Amino acid sequence: MTASTHAAHLAELNVATLRHPLDDPRSAPFVEMLDPVNAAADSAPGFVWRLVEDGAADATGLRPAGENVIVNLSVWETQEALRDFAYRSGHLDAMRRRREWFEQHVEAHLVLWWVPAGHLPTVGEALERLADLRAHGPSPRAFTFDSSCTAAEAAQHLRTMPPTQSEQAAPSARPEPAGDSAV
Repeated sequence: MTASTHAAHLAELNVATLRHPLDDPRSAPFVEMLDPVNAAADSAPGFVWRLVEDGAADATGLRPAGENVIVNLSVWETQEALRDFAYRSGHLDAMRRRREWFEQHVEAHLVLWWVPAGHLPTVGEALERLADLRAHGPSPRAFTFDSSCTAAEAAQHLRTMPPTQSEQAAPSARPEPAGDSAV
């Protein structure tokens, strides 16, 4: 995990439903982009952490949202750092081709939320935030790039709200940092 001077970091979950299994030749161009895109994320300014499956270079083998749904869970120092990586780097090339590899979304597939610096969100916490966004729309608790809020706004809002079960979870439920893949 990267050291940071920010009091809060931005957590991000993105889910995508595969059109074809990852070992299908039609998914090969996506699979070939994984290592370079992940390496670019790991070295991007403002990158803090990303979920990685034990013994793997990425999280594509994890299927907590369904057998054909892959997840990307990461933490960034700022919203600007994540936006720069997502929309102003080689990652954009993969996003432009996403319809080749993923089903079209019928509901929210990306959720952002602020976490205290040093906190690594669990997959359960992330899926809960996505469910909150889908059920209630954007809020300081779960939002998108288009409906974002500052860390201070989220902190003020969350002080007035009772904690959810995942926010009360024991620290032992937290994932470990992604070894040497984080800069």
